[in-house]
Amino acid sequence: MNIRRVVAEHNKDRKREFEETTIPYMNSLYNAALRMARERAEAEGIVQDTYLLAYKNFNKFQRGTNCKAWLFKILRNVFINRYRKNIKSPDTVQYEEVENYYLYNQLTSHQDSSYIDFLKEPGRLEEFIGEDVNSALQGLPDEFKEVVILSDIEGFTYEEISHIIGSPIGTVKSRLNRARRFLQKKLWDYAVKKGLVKR
Repeated sequence: MNIRRVVAEHNKDRKREFEETTIPYMNSLYNAALRMARERAEAEGIVQDTYLLAYKNFNKFQRGTNCKAWLFKILRNVFINRYRKNIKSPDTVQYEEVENYYLYNQLTSHQDSSYIDFLKEPGRLEEFIGEDVNSALQGLPDEFKEVVILSDIEGFTYEEISHIIGSPIGTVKSRLNRARRFLQKKLWDYAVKKGLVKR
């Protein structure tokens, strides 16, 4: 028995399985990394590091589980580690500050109560990504931005997001709610212009 040949065959099979399992998510990972890092070169580096770590730890991935969620968890950790290396920390914001951005006056005084709350529908935000939406998304503090990306753009469930970011489901829901309120304020004129809501 040639040990080298056995090892080479094993490595070839492992590489093929890894590629078949993970490559379909590369575009989603890159788009998320770009929204998080805001620079193409940095996003490419984050995705590259994500795939290197994923390959290195592929034996820990449980077949039949959500590979996309597993990759996004690695991506998030890579992003945080790079952030820390650059001696930066994610922005945080107080609840009261976000409340000031919410459209209480406009929404409660709105004549037509049948307006579409387009940000609450999973996957809906992705349909309207434009410069205005992307700019508003980039204006979110990182802890809010990541849950919007994971929920409204990537379509992860609360449970999956909870696992990816390592926070309780209640925290996920709270951050998502606050992020959507912030975005509602920022995107009100955009939504009117696109006919999503009426003045």
